Amino acid sequence: QVQLVESGGGLVQPGESLRLACAASGVITIPLSVAWYRRGVDKTREWVGGITTGGTTDYEDSVKGRFTISRDNAKNTIYLQMNNLKPEDTGVYYCRHTSDDGVYWGQGTQVTVSS
Repeated sequence: QVQLVESGGGLVQPGESLRLACAASGVITIPLSVAWYRRGVDKTREWVGGITTGGTTDYEDSVKGRFTISRDNAKNTIYLQMNNLKPEDTGVYYCRHTSDDGVYWGQGTQVTVSS
């Protein structure tokens, strides 16, 4: 079993930044691979980006150059640094980990970008 807990969401104005964290515990492989998703106001779940075990990152086109995923192996935590936030980035952000045992999701953290 793997447990994922997201944190760091909040209300910010356009152009501001937030850093989300996804803390993993349980039976995990280190380095941890994680994907970030978000569910926007239209309730559609969208892939935001991810980091592989080897450290390769990839991002959805609309967040490239603004979002950065990093990892702290000592803390079993994945971060999503979000800069220059836009209203369309509003949503609930989730991290997901896939292992041989299954697919695990966190509970999500709300990000609201509004002036």
